[in-house]
Amino acid sequence: MTKEANYPPLKTRQAGEGWRRTTNNTVQRQTTYKIELDPNKFSNLVVRMLRFVLASKLPPISRLSLRVPASQYSGAASAIPAPNTQPEVHFNKIFINNEWHDAVSKKTFPTVNPSTAEVICQVAEGDKADVDKAVKAAKEAFRLGSPWRRMDASHRGLLLNRLADLIERDSAYLAALETLDNGKPYALSYSVDLSVVVKCLRYYAGWADKNHGKTIPIDGDYFCYTRHEPVGVCGQIIPWNFPLFMQASKLGPALATGNTVVMKVAEQTPLTALYVASLIKEAGFPEGVVNIVPGYGRTAGAAISSHMDIDKVAFTGSTEVGQLIQQAASKNLKKVTLELGGKSPNIILSDANLEDAVEQAHSAVFFNQGQVCCAGSRTYVQEDVYNEFVQRSVERAKKRVVGDPFSLQTEQGPQVDEAQFKKVLGYISAGKRDGAKLMCGGGVAADRGYFIQPTIFGEVKDNMTIAREEIFGPVMQILKFKTLEEVIERGNDTQYGLAAAVFTRDIDKAHYISAALRAGTVWVNCYNVCGVQAPFGGYKASGNGREFGEYGLEAYTEVKTVTIKVPQKNS
Repeated sequence: MTKEANYPPLKTRQAGEGWRRTTNNTVQRQTTYKIELDPNKFSNLVVRMLRFVLASKLPPISRLSLRVPASQYSGAASAIPAPNTQPEVHFNKIFINNEWHDAVSKKTFPTVNPSTAEVICQVAEGDKADVDKAVKAAKEAFRLGSPWRRMDASHRGLLLNRLADLIERDSAYLAALETLDNGKPYALSYSVDLSVVVKCLRYYAGWADKNHGKTIPIDGDYFCYTRHEPVGVCGQIIPWNFPLFMQASKLGPALATGNTVVMKVAEQTPLTALYVASLIKEAGFPEGVVNIVPGYGRTAGAAISSHMDIDKVAFTGSTEVGQLIQQAASKNLKKVTLELGGKSPNIILSDANLEDAVEQAHSAVFFNQGQVCCAGSRTYVQEDVYNEFVQRSVERAKKRVVGDPFSLQTEQGPQVDEAQFKKVLGYISAGKRDGAKLMCGGGVAADRGYFIQPTIFGEVKDNMTIAREEIFGPVMQILKFKTLEEVIERGNDTQYGLAAAVFTRDIDKAHYISAALRAGTVWVNCYNVCGVQAPFGGYKASGNGREFGEYGLEAYTEVKTVTIKVPQKNS
């Protein structure tokens, strides 16, 4: 049974210490330990991301002491708290007006541990009636003269910083809960996801009092200026692959600009978002500013998309669902931003550093169990290095550590649920059926849970199902090409346009290909390097609008022009 607890105030931690909440609402010190990671068993992408967050000087990361052999990765040192493999679930209800509610229907749904296929707990199942309640609360919180509307912009930033501090305080618990509910390796949950969550909230906290308008010199005796005002009530629908980060990336710009929020969290992974709701209240956000409804897309999600009192919808998920949301949102012409699917080309030229390209391409596909919208899921390799690249990629995939996500040596956990597990296995069968050559993997990796072997297909053709459709799993497809013009044309031959990459030592080729590819993000000699300061979004069926950075504020504001008659006085 869930309960709302009175937790102690923020405390400053010394290096090597951690804190966790116990069932009697006290705080206990939690020990940490150092580990040595074999770079052959720990994704190079993870190491690079750790180095990136270390460079940012964030407090939680500066305390880390995870060590990677200096011969390969200098400077990537950090400490990870020992994971609590059975974190207690504190909250499983609907969060409206800073209070916890059962669903109006009294229905619940199970959330499942994908590592074991066992039910973790039951969660309140929100639907249209609950969305209506949440929208009413958000609309009241946005009322002219409300505490939220009267609040100084700088104080909104203070609240976001306070929320970041609370998440940082409870990062070990949240990482364990994320791993339990989602299945991603705990080392990633703690060192990557939680760190980026904190950084995202602090970044947008800094924007809260800097989103200003302009004065415009128009003709005549007039004073003209613009105001950037909040849109109003924002509906936000987040996915299950990065639950905490997606929550922060939606809340950050919306709250910094003064909006109120009704958020539907993914039914597969509701637990960390609901815990963060308790921290939102603890941070001091007024009632109704943030409301969180767990539930299914066909009910709660559909209600948000079509609700006449919601002024803007932000959705991250599949292209098929994004199309439905866009149609539903047209009823009142609400603003819509969509970050959707991808089938991103990763192009390896013959002059590339092959060792690095193999490792980066491996991470581009297999990171987060392959459950990444911008995964490098079409690996194009120039014909002179194709055979060697395939051989090295197979060797790397066979070394990939798949298993218990709470083990700090694990690189790959389970797929998020049974449906995704079966979907990925179905695509593997389709690859075999279409004539692609299975180089390794292709099967189930454990007796229980939703684990799939790292899988590589060679001799893949552009018209095969696995080369056309988003798999969202640990399946690598390697295709051969001859010329730059050919690979650019083939890389662009997709309904998607989310991301792309090119590996080459030739800067002229890098610029040429980057300009020619129709994608919202292009990486050169790297992959999955994303900063909250830079915009992210897609071309074509990969969505519209941009998230992150200053660009991410635009969708959450209305620009108002004010023109004042200025009397002319000569004396």
